Amino acid sequence: MDIHLDQIQNMIYLIRGQKVILDSDLAKLYGVETRRLNEQVRRNLDRFPEDFMFQLTSEEYELLKSQFATSKAGRGGKQKQPLVFTENGVAMLSSVLKSKQAVQVNIAIMRVFTKLRSFLLLEKENTKRIDSIERGTNELFKIVFERLDNLEEKLPCLDGDRKKIGIKC
Repeated sequence: MDIHLDQIQNMIYLIRGQKVILDSDLAKLYGVETRRLNEQVRRNLDRFPEDFMFQLTSEEYELLKSQFATSKAGRGGKQKQPLVFTENGVAMLSSVLKSKQAVQVNIAIMRVFTKLRSFLLLEKENTKRIDSIERGTNELFKIVFERLDNLEEKLPCLDGDRKKIGIKC
């Protein structure tokens, strides 16, 4: 199976402030049915604490469904709210699913999470640099305007009834 990192990256959602992957997306990547993946997880629940895996609330699921096309309930669609797995949960799946494909998929997913983390760090670094430049620019403009004010005070007052040069409006 050829796994594209972009394909995996598109399967990662931000829910409850955590980056997660749906059980159905993981099952697709692993080449198993979603219910089989969930069976293995439920048999090993002690390996999946809340910060590794959790079930979506119906509100969260409805919001998520608006982001991708799903079939209607009662017509072959999902009957339960899906499970979602954090990066740690995906890593733990490798101890539950032991096929060669599962190992390769886990490696690819870990690479995507690492890539996302590095992008986040780069974004924070760029934000700091921009803030620093902005502060410096504000200071510079403050000095320029203060000096202009000082110059204006030092200029001799001009006679108010003098003839102005330019186009009359």
